[in-house]
Amino acid sequence: MSKAALIVGAGGIVGGNLAERLLAQGWTVHGLARRPSFRQADLKPIAADLTDAEATRTALDGLDVSHVFISAWARQATEAENCRVNGGMVRNLLDAVGNAPSLSHVALVTGLKHYLGPFEAYGAGAVPETPFREEQGRQDVENFYYTQEDEVFAASSRRGFTWSVHRPHTIIGYALGNAMNMGVTLAVYANICRETGIPFAFPGSPTQWNALTDITDARLLARHLEWATTNEAGRNQDFNVVNGDVFRWKWLWPRIAGYFGVEPAPYGGSAQPLERTMADTAPVWKKIAERHGLIESDLGRLASWWHTDADLGRPMEVVTDMTKSRKAGFLDYQSTPDSFTDLFDRLKRDKVIPA
Repeated sequence: MSKAALIVGAGGIVGGNLAERLLAQGWTVHGLARRPSFRQADLKPIAADLTDAEATRTALDGLDVSHVFISAWARQATEAENCRVNGGMVRNLLDAVGNAPSLSHVALVTGLKHYLGPFEAYGAGAVPETPFREEQGRQDVENFYYTQEDEVFAASSRRGFTWSVHRPHTIIGYALGNAMNMGVTLAVYANICRETGIPFAFPGSPTQWNALTDITDARLLARHLEWATTNEAGRNQDFNVVNGDVFRWKWLWPRIAGYFGVEPAPYGGSAQPLERTMADTAPVWKKIAERHGLIESDLGRLASWWHTDADLGRPMEVVTDMTKSRKAGFLDYQSTPDSFTDLFDRLKRDKVIPA
């Protein structure tokens, strides 16, 4: 059969950009979500709650796809619950679609918390030295990424498909209503600062301000997913995936400020979380949206203060090694400043933020 994909989380920052990539390359693409609402007209919607095994089997009954991409998770109150719920979702999915006659590969997207540990034990274990390499393995802590991986590995052994695991850093890309979206969050933050005169201050830790770091463009991640799932070198492998350049936030922050025409505040030497400083700004955004005719006036559907605080508040350096992918043949590169400005330009074109 021709290439046919099932993307779990097709409305998110990873799944949405992957869907755009695969559709442009001529794939047939099915998108699964609890309440499908996708921007791509050619994306075939499937409604399913993966926590419900029977409903998942019913929703996927008779679906034949060659590739499955898992790019969704459900945040829970504790990591034990994260493991139970998110592991169960992957198990229910693969039990339902694992017997598809044409299924050849399953790709799982996780992230660098594979090395850093989960939110409730962030950096608490023996965090390996940077740059993070795939050979460094797992932390000795509960982590739903590991549970998801184990479900994929077990289903692969039962069903005979190959697998790949993809570990991006902070993902920058186009998505709305996404709970883990630094790019849109910073764009909204800059516009609120410009509107109110609140200083455009870097909210993170001294380490993140001064140390080297990197990010992952969602478009590059989409290309990496397609490459790994359609090439022999990507089969049954785990891969880090980042843009390929490094930067310091103290260098990039003034450039983001300049894009939006705001003055970057001097760094104060300690973290100033956005979840606190932006707590009462929903009415400000609503006024901005109404005045400029923007498509989304609900600040909660655009800005993920807590997630950006978690990324920028890290007390350790986070840099990622891409040697394994390079040696296997994936040579794509993406300029990080362009990742941000390309996103900001698109948000303006789509009237998500003021032009």
